[in-house]
Parts: sequence; structure tokens; C-alpha cells
Amino acid sequence: MLGLRHGEILLLLSSLDSIVISMRTLRRNLKRMGLYRRKNESDPIEVAGFLIDQLEGHGRLHGYKLHHLNCIQAGYVVTQSTVRHLLKYLDPYGVEQRRRNRLMRRTYVNPGPNFMWHVDSYDKLKPFGICINGAIDGFSRVMIWLHAYSTNNDPKVIAGYFIAEVEKRMGTPARIRSDLGTENVIMAEMQRFLQWTMDPNVRNYFITGSSNHNQRIEDWWAFLRRHHAQHWINRLQELKDHDCFSGCFLDKQLILFTCLNVIEEELQQVAHMWNTHIIRRSRNAVAPSGRPLFFVKLPNNYAQ
Repeated sequence: MLGLRHGEILLLLSSLDSIVISMRTLRRNLKRMGLYRRKNESDPIEVAGFLIDQLEGHGRLHGYKLHHLNCIQAGYVVTQSTVRHLLKYLDPYGVEQRRRNRLMRRTYVNPGPNFMWHVDSYDKLKPFGICINGAIDGFSRVMIWLHAYSTNNDPKVIAGYFIAEVEKRMGTPARIRSDLGTENVIMAEMQRFLQWTMDPNVRNYFITGSSNHNQRIEDWWAFLRRHHAQHWINRLQELKDHDCFSGCFLDKQLILFTCLNVIEEELQQVAHMWNTHIIRRSRNAVAPSGRPLFFVKLPNNYAQ
């Protein structure tokens, strides 16, 4: 479940499946199937139990809007107001901490979907043997890939992530932005070859530079830390503080054996949640507001 609004359902039906129906027909069909957005609300006790399970992991880092989306996607019928009040009772400290957080966002301009992919590695868990690599679309802000593995320094691994997405999407972006790391050299050659076969006159199809200037992905790493990675950083640091982790090869292999698959599954959940959540309209933003997934599925409605 994605928790789509009625207007979004109609837009997807008409654009992707060529099914054109009225709002009244859609509501009548939803009523016949017993599907409501507000009626038959779930028992708050059941919702509270679900939220408690979420709060035991990295869900403690989420705000009420993302928790509401999780509830909707889990099949619960609940309002944002109910989730917000439950979180005030279940996690008052976390609510207060998030309320104090303020971020200064930089202005970023991108002409359309798949114009530029931003690729980078996340090394906060690397001391424990977990290496994360990801790519995000500059315009739509859709996570292209997000994976955890035992290394993010092997060019073959990064190239594997890239070519898998190229095959899946049946195309490559106009440009890729990454840092100067040697792990990106094979991906860079693949991108140059694919773009050269399309237009030999294009030269800036792979852009390199300092990581702190790679705005889109660097900003998303902050989101990942708040809503997922900080939980694992704390847990693994506790092992180190209690002398249960020395940083040796064997300890890292034990972490990989016990935690890698769990972290990979959670990263896919985080990426899915991000791609389907609603980005609110901002007065100073130049990128569109809405669901990132829609910017890729229906680019003509949003491309600048």
C-alpha cells in the first residue's frame, strides 16, 4: 500500500493504464470494496502496538508524518493527528529532540528526471565492516539504489549497482556526479561509453568533485542518519564501549554475518518509504513538491 490520494489514483490509472474514470466512479468502487481513507479507523491500541514495535528500532528517529505513512502502508486506517498524539505519549523525548532540530537547506536546480544521478558512499558504519553506497536522482529525489555490503571501495561492486539500474530502467542518466574515488572508475567508463554511443559530442556526462559539493546525496545521508543509521551506530558503538568489538577482521566478519542482511533489508524499506513519501511544498525550493515516485513515473507533469 502506498497511501495514495484519490486524485493520485486517477492520475496513475489514466497515465499508466489508460483507464479514465471519474472521481465519483472511483469512490463508488472503493466503497463497494470496503476501502476508505477515514472510515472504519483502526483500533488506537493496535496502532499503538505497531508504533511501539517501530520505536524499538530506528523508527525512534522518524517524525509523525513518516510514522503515519508506515501505518498506512501496513494496512492501518488512522489519521496523522492520532499518530502524532500517540507519539507524544509513547516517545516524548524523541518528539522533543526532533522539535529542536533545524536544518539550513541549500538551493539546488535540476532540469528534469534522470538528468543527473548523484552517487556517493556512506562510511559511518564502515569502522564496523558495513559499507553503504547509494545514488539519488537530482530532480525527482528518487533513490536509484541503496545497498550495504562488505566494501564500497571495489570498482566492480559500484559498477554492478550502476549497470543493474541501467538494465532495470533501460537507460542511463544524462550525467552522473560523484567524488574522485577510485571506486567509481569503472562506472565512469561505462557511463562515458553509453553516452558516447548516443552523442559523441557530449563531454560532461561524468562529473567529479569534492563530496561536500555533491549536494543531493549528501543531504540524503543526513536523512538516512536521522531515520536509520543512527540506531545502528549507537548499537554497534555500545559493543565497542563494552569491549565486545575490537575492530579486528574476525569481529568485522561476525558483524557482517549477523547484521548485513538485516541492514540491507532495512535500507530497502527506508528507500521505499522515501520514494513514496510526500515532499511538502517549500517557498524557496526550485524542485517540485509531491511524491518522488510520481516525478519518475509521470515526468511530463513536473519537468522544468
